[in-house]
Amino acid sequence: MASGQTLGFIGCGNMGGAVLNGLLNSAFSKSTSTTPNPINRFIACTKTASSASRLQTSIAPEYQQLIKIVSDQTVQTMQEADIIILACKPFMAEAVLSEEGVRDALAGKLVISMLAGQSCETLTNLINPDASADPPHLMKAIPNMGAQFGESMTIIETPASTIPTPMVEITEWIFKHVGAVKYLGAEHIGLATVLIGATMATLTLPIEGLLDGCVAEGFKRGDAMELVLQGIRGLSAVLESGKHPASVRESISSPRGCTIQTLLSLEKAGTRSDFAEAIVRGNTHLKEKM
Repeated sequence: MASGQTLGFIGCGNMGGAVLNGLLNSAFSKSTSTTPNPINRFIACTKTASSASRLQTSIAPEYQQLIKIVSDQTVQTMQEADIIILACKPFMAEAVLSEEGVRDALAGKLVISMLAGQSCETLTNLINPDASADPPHLMKAIPNMGAQFGESMTIIETPASTIPTPMVEITEWIFKHVGAVKYLGAEHIGLATVLIGATMATLTLPIEGLLDGCVAEGFKRGDAMELVLQGIRGLSAVLESGKHPASVRESISSPRGCTIQTLLSLEKAGTRSDFAEAIVRGNTHLKEKM
């Protein structure tokens, strides 16, 4: 991988900001290896000045010199960057990529899409509808908000054979610095997108319910959160060891115990099927948008 390249973000809100901050903290901290990074400069283009200001305040002082933050300068950012990450809202893709000058600014460059529901083929056609210029090299990578803390699960679509190996390598380098990566075929990207988002978003609901129950029984919410978080870490370790979720439940539930009472209550409410239905509904919605 060549070193000294500039990475530009088109859209740098919650998700883009999480990847940017996670990458800065991982690859540019003082404790990191002295091996030159393939990327040493960043440009973040936000839609509004207020968004740019919010992003500026989220960047640690020691990284400020590495990044230029601008607003409403899409084409200029694409021209100046060697690699571009599309991190705007998916519904904005057509407007952003149809701007005059985008096609020439992206010609031959690596463009990494973090846009849910937008295929690489669709985005390529938006950028270069008449195939009259050197097309960009499109890759798709879907991270989650854990990126800010180096704990993302990023799904990378299996790249087309026409994408140069160094571009695949630098894409993997970026997202391995903010968590784990997994390659999947295009036919599975939609469902995986729903799952990695739902894993974080929907699981906040049962966690909040556990906390509410503890508060109702006289526990301080902060104390309950501390116990729940460590319990989640323990559960993650057990599942990673290869145990099936049902086996975990069985091993914890003692005869006449309190755990089996909590499980019976949840099974009576049909909670498991609700979560399954949530994934199906999310995936159906994404398919309709593609």
